[in-house]
Amino acid sequence: MQKVQRMQSKYTAVYYKYEGWWIGRVTEIPGANTQGRTLKEARENLKDALEGILRLNRELPAEPLPSPS
Repeated sequence: MQKVQRMQSKYTAVYYKYEGWWIGRVTEIPGANTQGRTLKEARENLKDALEGILRLNRELPAEPLPSPS
C-alpha cells in the first residue's frame, strides 16, 4: 500500500465588490473564482470552489499530451 503524504499550500485570494456582489478568485489556480452577496459568503464559496478544483485535479487520470504531427 502506497502512503500518501499531504502538503499544505497557501494561495492568494483577491476579492472586490461589483454591482452588489462580492467577487473572489484565487490568483494561482485558473478557474477558482466565485461570488457571494457578502464577503463572508464569497470567502466560503471560494474555499469550496478551490477544494473542489484541487480534489478533481487529483482524481483525474494523468493523460499524456498528444505528440505533434
